Amino acid sequence: MATPRARSSFVDADVAAYVLAHTSPPDDVQRSLQAVTAERTGGAAGMQIGHDQAVFMESMARAMGARRAVEVGTFTGYSSLALARGMGPEGRLVCCDVSEEWTAIARDHWDKAGVADRIDLRLGPALDTLRSLPREARFDLAFVDADKEAYLEYFEEILPRLRTGGVLLADNTIWGGRVLDSDAADADTVAIRAFNDALAADDRVRVVVLTVGDGVTLAQKL
Repeated sequence: MATPRARSSFVDADVAAYVLAHTSPPDDVQRSLQAVTAERTGGAAGMQIGHDQAVFMESMARAMGARRAVEVGTFTGYSSLALARGMGPEGRLVCCDVSEEWTAIARDHWDKAGVADRIDLRLGPALDTLRSLPREARFDLAFVDADKEAYLEYFEEILPRLRTGGVLLADNTIWGGRVLDSDAADADTVAIRAFNDALAADDRVRVVVLTVGDGVTLAQKL
């Protein structure tokens, strides 16, 4: 079975190991999901969030009393499993993804964890899915971890559908430190910089960037 892993490149390796040693460990379903993801997705396995981030997200959902959430970018389901568990049996999570192959792994592990009935997986372009939802405040929590060039569009579609006090989490917002490199001009880096700058200046949200994983932005709707 896979061992717990963090994903931060900003934290000293010894500190990261200490953090994981003092974080609630993965259970059998999570260990299986880590292992199957590594076996079946090859180099793409690095897209799976670290276990420390999963515990953080599950705890946040539970602490907020979240009952309605939306996720953009499900991959093999580690983050959605965390959110669904945190929201409890009353929770409902809409997941947006385009891969039948990778989300099949997610479905299998949602079933094993007993949370499949809490998750509504919608395959297709996420912007189309978001735009099909009623434009009214309904979600307590959102997680965005998909194509970086569309982050701002996802944010603008989700924000009106997020209740006041609700939280949007966006992954990869430090992007391996490339957002700090003035010579980095690839499309993803430019898009993440633009997203970070836009949220920092947006008076509709209160924002903090956490050095968890590859950088997690927490934006609370005011």
